[in-house]
Amino acid sequence: MPRSKSAAKLKTPGKLIEMSPKMDPDSIAAHMERVICQLGEDPKRDGLVNTPARIEKALKYLTSGYAADPQKIVNGALFDVDYDEVVLVRDIEFFSMCEHHMLPFFGKVHVAYLPNKKVIGLSKIPRLVDAFARRLQIQERLTQQIAQTIQSLIQPRGVAVVCQARHFCMMMRGVEKQHSDAITSAMLGAFRERKETRDELLSLIQQR
Repeated sequence: MPRSKSAAKLKTPGKLIEMSPKMDPDSIAAHMERVICQLGEDPKRDGLVNTPARIEKALKYLTSGYAADPQKIVNGALFDVDYDEVVLVRDIEFFSMCEHHMLPFFGKVHVAYLPNKKVIGLSKIPRLVDAFARRLQIQERLTQQIAQTIQSLIQPRGVAVVCQARHFCMMMRGVEKQHSDAITSAMLGAFRERKETRDELLSLIQQR
């Protein structure tokens, strides 16, 4: 049975609050209005009246990576080049949402590959990072997805991804540690098989 879009009443401690009659009852905004009420607030007061709609817009942007297609992001930007040394794009800033608490984590990603007669347009690498970061994520999976996607798209001799991030689920709640970083890595091909290749990569990352 379809749900009525007529104004509903939500109960907060000590009072009833009428929902916006124009709001789709199945929308993210409508659910967020209920959450605000359950927290003991009045979603109709000045500071909160448009908050549910703003949260819906923000969440859709922060999870827009689900609609991203890596093939379309690359858009044919693969080029034949006689180059077989490390290509590194360093300090790619990103933000993501922890899937356990839906709190942000953010930091930098370093992406490297060893070409196999083809290179990818450099601007495509940060776009691929964003495609996987803008989802409900964990850092370990994010790191692997970036590496595996680049491996699949350009078939290099090796791919390496190193991710360093701070997690608000550790900073704002739980252990409440403000200065702890998490570092994850994914090494494929030559970067996994050859210590000297890994060492070269880590040296390049650390150069300032």
